[in-house]
Amino acid sequence: MKNSKLYIENSLSRKKELFVPITPGFVGMYVCGPTVYSDVHLGNCRTFVSFDIMYRYLLHLGYSVRYVRNITDVGHLLDDGEDRMSKGAKADNLEPMEVAQKYSNGFHDMMRIFNALPPSIEPRATGHIIEQIEMVEAIIANGYGYESNGSVYFDTIAYSKDHNYGELSGRVIEELLVESRDNLKHQSEKKHPSDFAIWMKADDNHLMKWNSPWSVGFPGWHLECSAMSTKYLGKKFDFHGGGNDLKFPHHENEIAQNMGSCGCTPANYWVHTNMLLMNGRKMSKSDGNTITPDQLFTGNSPHVTKGYTPMVVKFFMLQCHYNSTLDLTDAGLAAAEKGYTKLFEAYKVLQDMETKSSANTGDEAINALLDQAFEDMNDDFNTPRALSRLFELVTIINKMKDGTEDINAVSSETLSRLKADMKALLFDVFGLQDPVSVHGDSTIDGLMDLVVDLRANAREQKDWTVSDKIRDQLSALNIVIKDGKEGTSWTVNS
Repeated sequence: MKNSKLYIENSLSRKKELFVPITPGFVGMYVCGPTVYSDVHLGNCRTFVSFDIMYRYLLHLGYSVRYVRNITDVGHLLDDGEDRMSKGAKADNLEPMEVAQKYSNGFHDMMRIFNALPPSIEPRATGHIIEQIEMVEAIIANGYGYESNGSVYFDTIAYSKDHNYGELSGRVIEELLVESRDNLKHQSEKKHPSDFAIWMKADDNHLMKWNSPWSVGFPGWHLECSAMSTKYLGKKFDFHGGGNDLKFPHHENEIAQNMGSCGCTPANYWVHTNMLLMNGRKMSKSDGNTITPDQLFTGNSPHVTKGYTPMVVKFFMLQCHYNSTLDLTDAGLAAAEKGYTKLFEAYKVLQDMETKSSANTGDEAINALLDQAFEDMNDDFNTPRALSRLFELVTIINKMKDGTEDINAVSSETLSRLKADMKALLFDVFGLQDPVSVHGDSTIDGLMDLVVDLRANAREQKDWTVSDKIRDQLSALNIVIKDGKEGTSWTVNS
């Protein structure tokens, strides 16, 4: 374990706190995953990239981390009370589990494109119905749940007499409006408007339903995460994360459910990522202020002047702290692309640098910047500040390259540390990739020659659909096809 003190902004206490794991050397980490009824959107990508950085940094610090990120495939309702999975199934004329598999695959593909590490465990809500029924039974037995017309509701008034409902979100129960998805159709079944469903009776047309002691129905959305986090991380674990939009009601209700079933709050540290804006406004399909990840990669959107590689987009995300709003703009992406290229060009230059000097007059500045970069990461995973230290190091590297600073003033020990720490931060912690390293692999070169030939044949036959699809899919993988007078070539875009 590295000698390092990590501080985390805890949403529960609203303070930055020293991170002290329950079990020394081990971290239990739960992050609310996607509801897989449609393609993952860019705001989700920002959230999961942020938690991937946290996961990576905990690993870098030497912790053994059990990272649990769920898949929601039942119970997440729309405003009209319809299950999102059922709606997706009807729209695509598929079975609900076909919808779940289709969009789970798409989500995993996108996480690979962003080079996010897979979690240790990825449980699905539909695979844990028994655990959810058992938790409902415990909540009822403890006096915090009641059955009404085959559905079971969490009794927030009874709970608030013993516990602080609203502690995470800062809401007062008297101020709570009708905000849970089950309210619109089932309000009359509740004792109080703030009560929320932990089991819902299904109507005859509902596609996803199971037998329970109360009715044929399905679990409440909030219950799923409580049951799955408890199963894999225990009644009490270290770290719970999710987007800021989940703070209420989802995470607030998770705390209530865990307290109501076992008498303990689930996580010591609650961490929330902030919103992704575009051009200063909230993303919205209705007014056209939106862009998909694929459109961002290909440039097929009026909001960008060109396509940007996934690593440039990821680098852009890292330039903003995870709990601050991030404004996606074409100008910001273009600047990030220049910065990303500059950083990796300096990193490549660094690899060829050698010194046999034992002098150390140039060591102090380098070591101080490296120390500060890790101190920044210890300060609530502050990636923008850590990156700023790396760019100060880039200036030093370029000066040594140009001869304006003497490389022999740097000891071999410090130069070795500079190489090792930059590699650790860029690749291990930030999860960035140097795309140029892909070129030169004989297997990849051979496969790309085949792809280029297939595209050339499609163009000769004027099959522009296939030709454009090959180009666009390669672009999404950072590979740029260039058509010239001497034929077609390909390069990896940095």
